[in-house]
Amino acid sequence: MAAPGEAWIEAFGLEWPYPLFDYQRDGIERLLSHRSVLLADEMGLGKTIQTVAGLRILSARREIERALIVCPVGLIAQWRRQIRIWAPDLSVSTAVGAKDQRKACWRAKATLYLSSFESARADLNAQSVGARRSWDVVVVDEAQRIKNAKSGVAAVVKSLERSRSWALTGTPLENRLEDLLSVLDFAAPGEFDPNGMGVGLRSLLGRVQLRRRRAEVLRDLPPKFGSVIALDLATAQRAAYRKAEEKGTVWLHSLGRELRISHVLELILRLKQICNFCPETGDSVKLDDLRHRLEEFRTSDAKALIFSQFVEEPFGVLRLARELHEFRPLVITGGMDQPARSAAFDSFERDQARRVMVLSLRAGGTGLNLTAASRVIHFDRWWNPAVETQAEDRIHRIGQTRPVGVFAYVCTETVEERIATILEEKKALFADLIDGVPTPSLGRLDLDTLLRAAAPAY
Repeated sequence: MAAPGEAWIEAFGLEWPYPLFDYQRDGIERLLSHRSVLLADEMGLGKTIQTVAGLRILSARREIERALIVCPVGLIAQWRRQIRIWAPDLSVSTAVGAKDQRKACWRAKATLYLSSFESARADLNAQSVGARRSWDVVVVDEAQRIKNAKSGVAAVVKSLERSRSWALTGTPLENRLEDLLSVLDFAAPGEFDPNGMGVGLRSLLGRVQLRRRRAEVLRDLPPKFGSVIALDLATAQRAAYRKAEEKGTVWLHSLGRELRISHVLELILRLKQICNFCPETGDSVKLDDLRHRLEEFRTSDAKALIFSQFVEEPFGVLRLARELHEFRPLVITGGMDQPARSAAFDSFERDQARRVMVLSLRAGGTGLNLTAASRVIHFDRWWNPAVETQAEDRIHRIGQTRPVGVFAYVCTETVEERIATILEEKKALFADLIDGVPTPSLGRLDLDTLLRAAAPAY
């Protein structure tokens, strides 16, 4: 198959640094031929490369003069790197940093303008210099970040005047249908009719969404296998859990009409923390099991990523890093600056002696390539299966040569079992709507019922 835009390569002398996979060529062609695109390939299939190549060809065709790319701040460096590799002839202005610096960047003459969600929300409103111009293309990377239609950043990017809308995300539906509808409202504004739920939504997805799964397009990608590790809490840890559960239940009942969902979440959070570490003795059945597994991984030369939703002592990433000091773990949290994060990632990739990295789920779960590892461990689990999948796909992607093992801890007879059930229900909803796998138990439900099924039950 000829590379996309072959005639334009000949006409404008475009060269590509590496061969493109057939599915990437198809993705680029979709971007070139459609103004509304939800590029929903699974993580690790090169959505960034396809987008940069598409922008370069459109620029060579003189169909665009300026395009805006909005992404998480932690991915700015990755976007700049891919632009340097795949579109070195396109000028880039990066609008991040201090306010005066951003203002100068918006005014600079460039083809591509690159900004973070936070900077875009602050700058691209009706009063800003950036918002007064029209855009030939607006790209939103990690588009699940605009899943809340009422958020400031969602309102800003949707309000931008643009000729093309490209949304990039491997998880367009994270928790509920409203997530997907908000992303579609950017990618294809005004095209969804809520009265046409079911056929209407599926029809729109069929026209706008392009989704490929790794198993379908990367035949040589090693398999990924998963395992839930069910553990019984030890005596002291079980006693602490029951004490907190009983005390918390009495507290919730005492609130009466003042009871709010935030109160329930507060109790659930406390119980999940105790499942990690006993607050009184420091005991942890998860940590005991984890140490044995890491010793096994070490004998096989495997590297491991350990994820937790918690960061601080005494229940999260920092506690884990301290307890696992004999493995010399590297640490990634949201509080680290970009140079420190980059140094940790480089050390993990290059130094064979650094076998373990402990990461907060949010800070380490998106936009990274960590194929040096072949094991993922979820020390605790979040409500959202898409977030877990994003974390796992940091290693199960192009460049991985080993089978990938994923392990998730669940403490029996605790709130963690209920969370595991909810995660499976949400995965079924995602498969039905995004991957197109029929789920009979969900297919007959109306919108309100689906939303309730997708929401956490407490």
